[in-house]
Amino acid sequence: MKKSIYIFLVLFAGSSVLSGCKKFLNVTPVDNLSGNNYWQNKKDVEAFTGGIYNKFRIATTSSAYFPAVGDMRCSPLIQTSGNGRSYISDLAGNNMRGLMKNGWWTGSYFNFVNFTKWNVWYEMIQSANILFVQVDKVPDPAFSAADKAKYRAEAVFLRNLAYLFLVRQFGDVPYYTNAYNEKPLPRMDMVEVLNRGLEDMGKYKNDLPWTYEDPSIVAIRAMRGGAIDLMMHMHMWAAGFDPANKTAHYTAVNALGDELMNQNNNSYELLPLERTKEIFKGRTREGLFEVLQSLNYGERFDITAAFSDMVLRYPNKQPASNSKSYTYYQSKYLDILYPAGKPDKRKDYWFDEFMYATDGKFQLLKFVNIFAQEGEDVNPDDNMIVFRLADAILLRAEAQAELGLNADARTTVNIIRQRAGADPITESDEDLKDAIFYERNRELMGEGHAYFDLVRTKRVLRDKYCFHPIGVEDFNNGAWTWPIDQSAMNRNPYMTLNDFWR
Repeated sequence: MKKSIYIFLVLFAGSSVLSGCKKFLNVTPVDNLSGNNYWQNKKDVEAFTGGIYNKFRIATTSSAYFPAVGDMRCSPLIQTSGNGRSYISDLAGNNMRGLMKNGWWTGSYFNFVNFTKWNVWYEMIQSANILFVQVDKVPDPAFSAADKAKYRAEAVFLRNLAYLFLVRQFGDVPYYTNAYNEKPLPRMDMVEVLNRGLEDMGKYKNDLPWTYEDPSIVAIRAMRGGAIDLMMHMHMWAAGFDPANKTAHYTAVNALGDELMNQNNNSYELLPLERTKEIFKGRTREGLFEVLQSLNYGERFDITAAFSDMVLRYPNKQPASNSKSYTYYQSKYLDILYPAGKPDKRKDYWFDEFMYATDGKFQLLKFVNIFAQEGEDVNPDDNMIVFRLADAILLRAEAQAELGLNADARTTVNIIRQRAGADPITESDEDLKDAIFYERNRELMGEGHAYFDLVRTKRVLRDKYCFHPIGVEDFNNGAWTWPIDQSAMNRNPYMTLNDFWR
């Protein structure tokens, strides 16, 4: 007789699929959650695993998630005059209350209110927890122990990827790893969430391959390099909010960086900047984790999902009516990143002659690639880069500088500088830390890291580094977070919300 499995998804009450439930959300799952009927062979496991990756895709590329949450907030971006896109000014100025009041919050294709609903993140976590448990129950003798270990490691990577994104957006969040959770849970301190996730990752990351022989899934599926970079981000975020243990976190990042850079079985490398189009098209030796976009195969992100939507115009963004970019960077900021007379090939390859334009001619050309059919309203056909090798190298340099390892930090950051044909960094101590911060700004512009770097380093508090800083009291009261939607309260007596923005 078929065994029924009931999953209690109390963490994301209010799901559109399950709205109207009177009790905790007990869902009778479809056959692919039944151990007796679905988990029979590798094909079953692969199909279920693909669904978890798709949940991450939905969470990040069905809307302007990366630009809005990672790039635009508290940024030196300015709305191009006359385009009516007030959300740019609201996000750049951290005017979240203003954003909530205008039409961009609800009722538009941006619908920023959806960013406050963490349903899909917990669906991703729940599915990863189920995968972790079920792989050991697959009876097919052809499904080897190595197969099981690899899929378990993917499950661990995916659930901790979700937890990192949740923590960076909401702060304290509910945490669990059991497959079929039935208890309403309170929010856990975010440092504890990260510490548990790091322990989790440390047990399983080495079961992931450094890379794949099949080039079609390189960086698209979890690799050991992506897992290491994820752990580095988790440590760096924890270090920013747990000063008593920051040295241990920085030490771990330095060690992880060494493992990634020097023990990677020759799997990764920085590509020359002349190959920029390849880097951001994706699936190269520089990529560590990406979300696939292939217009030829119908794998298309939402038009708002990519930062290129904000900073490109015709002919680099279709159709011809897209005659102006929606936003541009303040000239003061660009002068900090690219001082006059200093060589840097990123300035040459990633910008055009309108680098300082304020009239809609500005373009950031990092993301220029091929298009779909002429005339379609579409961005270039690039993958969404989540982690790449340059990011990990710079995290290691930052950790080394925080540990006082000035010479090591200079050597590490100058790997990125050398690739760019830029003068080596020679600073020490606090000046070196600042130089590495700006190098991350320079190298990772538009890739969803800028706001998170400001928050975790507390530079978001200082107008020296942040063009729209947050006050100390407001920061401590949660002004750096996003609000959590009221639906998280449904039938969960332990839940609290981020009330600062209400």
